[in-house]
Amino acid sequence: MYRRTLLAAGLAAPATLRNAQAQSAWPARPIALVVPFTAGGSTDIAARFLAEGMAARLGSGVRIVVENRAGAGGSLGADHVRRQAPDGYNFLIGTASSHATNPAALPATTPYDPVEDFTPVAIVGGGPMVIVAAGRSPHRTIQSLLAEIKEKPGALSFATSGAGGIGHLTGEFLLSRAGRLRAEHIPYRGGAQVMTAMASGDVQFSVEVLASAAPHLRDGTSRGLAVTIPQRHPLMPEIPTLAESGLAGFDVTTWNVLLGPKGLPPEILEPVNRAANEVLADPAVRQRLAGAGVDAAAPSTPAQTRAFLAAEFAKFRGIVQEAGIALGR
Repeated sequence: MYRRTLLAAGLAAPATLRNAQAQSAWPARPIALVVPFTAGGSTDIAARFLAEGMAARLGSGVRIVVENRAGAGGSLGADHVRRQAPDGYNFLIGTASSHATNPAALPATTPYDPVEDFTPVAIVGGGPMVIVAAGRSPHRTIQSLLAEIKEKPGALSFATSGAGGIGHLTGEFLLSRAGRLRAEHIPYRGGAQVMTAMASGDVQFSVEVLASAAPHLRDGTSRGLAVTIPQRHPLMPEIPTLAESGLAGFDVTTWNVLLGPKGLPPEILEPVNRAANEVLADPAVRQRLAGAGVDAAAPSTPAQTRAFLAAEFAKFRGIVQEAGIALGR
């Protein structure tokens, strides 16, 4: 019995040692940072700034490779990371859509719990949504647009980049708060198709991420009617807030958070959190992110990131209930 115990201990010790050595050697190969959308958007831009800065801070020769895994409004990329081992080689830039609006509006088709199935690492940043009309639209204010919607229930339509996404929920929330108005929601596959539909008159307005809409607002093909945060945004300070337009208390932002698979050990979580916070505190990075329409977050702990995620998910579940949105149930 005693000899068998010694033998078992002898066999276990090298395995334990190998595991400890493997853990201490992290990262020994490239780290994947998954963006759940196509390249070029504000989330992708933020991920690339973050990947470059974090790699330099995690050690000499460390590589962080951005992987674009688009689909299902961000859920496809998020679910990919959820299914990976918590070994420090796969992370996710979670978004408001993948971690708040999709799970809130499409619970039956979102294959994960946005909080419990991941390890929150750090809050990256975010920005407002904007209510947009075509450049040739007769509406120059949000009050004018809402007045026509009220006058013609169900006759006007708005476009977003997908059913159940943040644009859709924000649009329905706006209509609900403005007096339970009715307008038809028309989902498209991306922001470019939304802008084309609006310019051609197929829809009367859209709800877009301000950073994505900014080029169209600057060239005059679109017109910003209101932003969805309490203060005007420095990227487009000429656009009034919904509060200024008579809808007090309206505060909806799109955001990004850094997440890992569930069960990420402290010896990996802590240096990744520290590296992310250091990158986001760099004035040069903050300025570059601001130019892309992303307001970099203040330093955050994993616990604060988890609390933020839980609060945002609860907020959007409330929006779904208030606006009576029923998708994929």
